[in-house]
Amino acid sequence: MANHNDFGILAEDLAVEHLKKNDYKILVRNFRFKKNEIDIIAEKDNLIIIVEVKARSTDLFILPQEAVTKAKIKSIVSAANHYMEEFDKDNEVRFDIISVLPDEKRNLIIDHIPDAFQALDAN
Repeated sequence: MANHNDFGILAEDLAVEHLKKNDYKILVRNFRFKKNEIDIIAEKDNLIIIVEVKARSTDLFILPQEAVTKAKIKSIVSAANHYMEEFDKDNEVRFDIISVLPDEKRNLIIDHIPDAFQALDAN
C-alpha cells in the first residue's frame, strides 16, 4: 500500500472516477477556505454535492466515515457556505462521504454514502 499521502490522493482519484461513472459533474477538487477544505464539489440533478473522501488501510479500529467528527462537519459546512456565496450558487446542497477501504485481497472498495451528515446525526 502506498504511503499515507499517496493513498489519500489515490482515494480521491478513485472517488472522482466513481462520481463521474455515476453521472456527477466534478466542479472543484480540494476547494479551500481559510483552514477548511472540501475534497470534491460535484453537481448532479441540480444539486451541489459536497464530498468528503475518507480512506483507511484497515477498518479494524474505525470505519472511514466514523472519522468525520462534528468539528470536521462544521469546517466542511463553513467551506461549503463560502463556495456557494463565492460562486453565487443557489442550488440545494447535499453532503456525501466516500470511503475507500481495502478488502481481504487488498482490492480497494468504494462506499458512497449520500446525505452522510444526516446519517451521522441520526446515530
